[in-house]
Amino acid sequence: MYSFKTCGGVVVRSMSMLLILAVVTSMCCGLARAAVPGITGGAKNPTFNLVASAGSTSQPDGASIYTWGFGCGKAGSAVGLTAAAAPAGYAPAALTAISTCAVMQLPGPTLIVTEGDTVTVNLTNELPVAAGNTSIIFPGFKVSTTNGVAGVLAREATRGTTVTYSFTATKPGTYVYHSGTQPELQIEMGLYGVVIVLPKTPPAVCQTPGALGSQADYRLSTAAYDHPQTCYDREYLFQLMEMDSNIHLAALQQVTDCDARVAATPTATCAPIAVQTEPYHPNYFLINGRSMPDDMDGPYSSAYPNQPYNGNPHLHPGETMLIRAVGQGRIQHPLHIHGNHARVLARDGNLLLSSVDQLSLAGPLIFTFPTVSGQTVDALFQWTGKGLNWDVYGHTYAGAPAGPSTAGNGDPAPCYPDLNGYYTNTSNPAAIPGVTPNYGEWCADHNKPIPVTPPNPNIVANGLWYGGTPYLGLQSIPSGSAQFISTPLPPGFASQNPSAGYAFMWHSHDEREITTNDVFPGGMMMMMIIDPPAAKIDESQ
Repeated sequence: MYSFKTCGGVVVRSMSMLLILAVVTSMCCGLARAAVPGITGGAKNPTFNLVASAGSTSQPDGASIYTWGFGCGKAGSAVGLTAAAAPAGYAPAALTAISTCAVMQLPGPTLIVTEGDTVTVNLTNELPVAAGNTSIIFPGFKVSTTNGVAGVLAREATRGTTVTYSFTATKPGTYVYHSGTQPELQIEMGLYGVVIVLPKTPPAVCQTPGALGSQADYRLSTAAYDHPQTCYDREYLFQLMEMDSNIHLAALQQVTDCDARVAATPTATCAPIAVQTEPYHPNYFLINGRSMPDDMDGPYSSAYPNQPYNGNPHLHPGETMLIRAVGQGRIQHPLHIHGNHARVLARDGNLLLSSVDQLSLAGPLIFTFPTVSGQTVDALFQWTGKGLNWDVYGHTYAGAPAGPSTAGNGDPAPCYPDLNGYYTNTSNPAAIPGVTPNYGEWCADHNKPIPVTPPNPNIVANGLWYGGTPYLGLQSIPSGSAQFISTPLPPGFASQNPSAGYAFMWHSHDEREITTNDVFPGGMMMMMIIDPPAAKIDESQ
């Protein structure tokens, strides 16, 4: 039986139901992947038609939060009514079959443009009467505006009208956009998003298949910047934001009162909305508009019609991941990553290079993204298993000595180091991405057994992320191995990690932010999965 209570003006399930919901939901969405989905405004000099309107977003505890957001649309048959209007295009190309753009979404559509483009954004204000004017500011760009009325930070669209912003995308990078009208309220309500500027001509060294080989390509580009050290194989955008549901409830109350007054007397006017935004007590913490476990469901899921973007990054050994981390809230969110450090490429679209060698990166190695309010950080992340001091693939074949190449000793999966010590497509003979079962292996650890005896899975409690083996990938046939490298899971055991990848939690290091309305687990948390080389990563799921 479900029990419900009212907290902060939103209906939520009890703690016990939340924990059950978290487990069940994560079980059904364990295969979800992510990418950087967004919209394009045309092949050259793109135009985006955005509308600001009201709607609702959902939380894992069952709460429905009154929200404002940007989306794809146009003015409807009357002021305050919006009509759907598809964008000129979607990106990446591999996701277009499932891509959508709602008239109101959280966060707003990711605008994807190319270096040198003249970008036009038409913003139509279809917010409720009480909300008043709205606008968009684009930090990092020189913006010209037509139409609208004067505002404090930008020219604004009054209700039912459209204002046009234009700027040139002068350099690649990740940038924020958000409301410049009553930002302490309108950003909190959901009026924010990201602009991604792609390099016009990626460096030639980045235009090879690289570690992806013939695998599906979900990238927006092959390089983050006009620099040969910024090549990547996969990319993910993480917009970190918090919500104070009491502010949203207060805004809804004033909107409802105003609408009732106008409905009774069409000539009536309403006082400007005045919601108390301090003291600030956020109780929902979001990654790309969703909380855990919802952020681990697929992109464009019908379960979240106004929250199309997800988290849940995946990576193969040897691949390079581009992380775009964005602080959209008013407080700092320390996004902590497990598995390895990340090399910072840029902050706010400014590439960090050595002052003495412009071909060398100067950004620090970090394991926590500060995500300062309004700041973007681009970084590169890799995982290979180097430093573990055991063979992550479980190559403990009888009679095969530890060491890089053991093909002459009957090893069916040898390791041939490249110049950096890894088994890759630059080795001799070369490994094939997506085909060679130990692509990306650190050859110095080849054939080293794990230094512990795995417990019997029939007498221990296996977590949902355990795939049946402490090694990377399902290897149920010993093939003359000196030790068994996988053990069947108990009958009926449900695993959300069928490929037996390695799961690392990525989460806020402010522990209260991994809760949903003060209940753990939830909030700003997701899983990063290292998949075996042969496992397909389908970002559309």
